[in-house]
Parts: sequence; structure tokens; C-alpha cells
Amino acid sequence: MTIRPIRYLGDPVLRRPAKKVSRVDDSIRRLIADMTESMYQAQGVGIAAPQIGVGLRVVVIGIPDEEPFALINPVVIKRSGERRLDEGCLSVPGYRGNLTRSIAVTVKALNEEGREIRVRAEDDLLAQALEHETDHVNGTLYVDRLDSKTDLVKLEPARVHSGGGAPAEDDEDE
Repeated sequence: MTIRPIRYLGDPVLRRPAKKVSRVDDSIRRLIADMTESMYQAQGVGIAAPQIGVGLRVVVIGIPDEEPFALINPVVIKRSGERRLDEGCLSVPGYRGNLTRSIAVTVKALNEEGREIRVRAEDDLLAQALEHETDHVNGTLYVDRLDSKTDLVKLEPARVHSGGGAPAEDDEDE
């Protein structure tokens, strides 16, 4: 497994719709392993292949305290409701934004074995990550979904107290 550098806003690969994976093979499984390591290294809860410079429709989601999983060729097939959320992204470091996401989301995709699966989530971090990461493979970033530029907030640098301690902002990014 290789930790690959994260691509940042401004990199054209993030704006191109990714190509469909035609066959799930060992090269795709290696990509998934690299993506998983890269996501954890960057302290994220999700990552899409374009975020590491690979223009394929592959995402990995790793919700805290759950096993990470991959979605190949993910498509949102159903969504309902709306909720306002604070969101960040590994490709837009140092910023967070308030945007509207669906309450319930269902995604159809292939798993690492190439079998079709459906993942449904409602009113939780997984629902948010499903939409966020599927957006990435479509060439969309969360900043595109903000109502206004004022909804994007620059984070203060993490501060460490004199006796050590946790950073002031410890939310995980997708």
C-alpha cells in the first residue's frame, strides 16, 4: 500500500467527471488499498480516486469505529429530505462550509468483488459521505454546493494549550 498525495482545489483532475471502472481486478483493489491508507493518513472519513489524481469512479468511506468500504462506479439512485450541515474536504484544507445535503441517500455501486450493492443511510455522517464522495467522482466539490461564498469559513490554525492538549478544531473531513 502506498500513501498518495491529496490533490487540492485548483487541480483539474478534481473537476473532470471520472471514468467508469469497466472491470474490478487486482489493480482496482490495490487502488482501494492505497486510497484507504491515504484517507487515514489525512484523517478523513472518505476519499475519491480523483483526490489522489486517479480519474476513476472509485470511492472509499471510513466512518469512525466502522470498517472502511469501497464503492466502485457509485451512483446516487435515491435521495430525500434536506438538512443543513457543516462540511469540509481533504481537497480544500483549512476551510469548512455550511451547505444543504439530503437526509436519506441510497447509492448503487459495485463492491471490491465486483458485485452490485446498495448502501442506504439516513440522517448521519454516512449519508453525508455518500453524497460528498459521489459528487467527487462527478467533478463536483462541496464548495460548489454553497449558497454563498460567505458560507465558506477559514478555520483558525489548531492551537495547542501550554500543557499539550487537543487542537481547537478536530472535525474529520471527507
